[in-house]
Amino acid sequence: MPDPDTRGSVETLLDELDRHQVERALVICARIGATAGPECRNDDNNDYVAAAVRRHPDRLVMAADVDSRWLPEHHTSGAAARLRETATRYGISAFTHYVGDEDDGWLTTDDGTEFFAAAADLGLIASLAVTPSWFGAVGHIARLLPGLPILLHHSGLVRLWSSSFEDDIRTLLELAEAPNVFVKVPGFHYLSRPSFEYPFPEACTRVLRPLADTFGAHRLIWGSDFPVAQSHLTYRQSLALVQDHTPFWTDAERSQVMGATLEGLLARRL
Repeated sequence: MPDPDTRGSVETLLDELDRHQVERALVICARIGATAGPECRNDDNNDYVAAAVRRHPDRLVMAADVDSRWLPEHHTSGAAARLRETATRYGISAFTHYVGDEDDGWLTTDDGTEFFAAAADLGLIASLAVTPSWFGAVGHIARLLPGLPILLHHSGLVRLWSSSFEDDIRTLLELAEAPNVFVKVPGFHYLSRPSFEYPFPEACTRVLRPLADTFGAHRLIWGSDFPVAQSHLTYRQSLALVQDHTPFWTDAERSQVMGATLEGLLARRL
C-alpha cells in the first residue's frame, strides 16, 4: 500500500493477526510500478515484505511479485530467468503474478510455458490474479504442469453484476477438473455491488457455495485481502465470512479453508 506507515504496514498486519488469533499469514506482494501513477507506486514491495519475513519468520511467509502488469518487463522474454533469480534472492515458497483484465495470450506462449515450468521445477506455488478471460489459459497451464499448485485470487473475480457471470462461474467451476487448481476465498467485495454489503449474501449463495460443492474445502483458502479490504470490511468481518456464514461446512471443512489447505501447500516447500 502507498501508506506503509499506517494501514498498509507490516506492524498493522501483525496487530490484526494478534487480535484475531491468526497464527501465520502468507503475504502476497504487489510491485506497483510507475504506470499505476505516482501515488500508488510501490516498486520495493518485495524487499519490504522480505525484510518483514526475516524479522518475523514464525508469523509471515512471502509470495514475491514477479513480472506483474505494472512493470515494464511484464510478459517480455526472460521471465523464467527473472523468476529463478527472485526465488534465489528471497528463498520464497510462492510467487504472485498480476495480469490485465483481458487475456493477452502470453501464458500459453513458449515464454509463458517456460515461466511456469520454472515455477514447477522450483517447487513454488503460483498465486495468480486473473479475471475470467484467463481461465482457459490457466486450465492449459494446470494440465500441462500437474505438479504446479495454482492459487486463484479473490474467488476468481467472477463479478456478480457482469453480463457474463453465468458463463464465468461455470468456467471457474470447470477448473476443478485440474486437481492442482486452488481458489482463494472470499474477496467478495470485488464481486458485489455495493462492495460493502456485508455479509455479501448473494456472493455466498452464488459463488462460495458452488465453489465449496465443486472444489471441496480442501482446495479453498481463506484470504483477508488486507489492507485493501479495509475500505469495504474489517479484518474480523473477513474472518467471520467463513467462520460464521458457512452453515454448509463442517468444523473440519472450515478448518481446512481457514489454514490447513494452505499449510499443506506450503509444507511441500518449507
